[in-house]
Amino acid sequence: MNGKYLFDTNIIIALFKSEEAITNKLKNRIEIYIPSIAIGELFYGAYKSIKVAENKKRINDFVTSINCLQVTDNTADFYGSIKNQLKKAGTPIPENDIWIAAIAQENNLTLVTRDAHMEKVDNISIEFW
Repeated sequence: MNGKYLFDTNIIIALFKSEEAITNKLKNRIEIYIPSIAIGELFYGAYKSIKVAENKKRINDFVTSINCLQVTDNTADFYGSIKNQLKKAGTPIPENDIWIAAIAQENNLTLVTRDAHMEKVDNISIEFW
């Protein structure tokens, strides 16, 4: 497996938990990116937790060690297209996941997720880890 991957929030959480399914995949030479939206979701989880400071530090340490992709005007165009496609099909998905899918499309990255609803998005490469 060689390639460029965008990690969804649930994959980052599995990585934080050192899940073997994820750590085994990372032994191969791959290029990993994370969407800024996922960082927001991680911080939301940290603020809901008992160990807020510890979890925030873990997130900050992680963010400094990985390629993070921000939302741009171009991302917004992809977002609009995806949301329209989903609305026409009558298959809505969570807003943050539309933004994550838009970042994946914009950057031609394979989205790694555990969310089956991401398969509703057209023109996106997905792997389920």
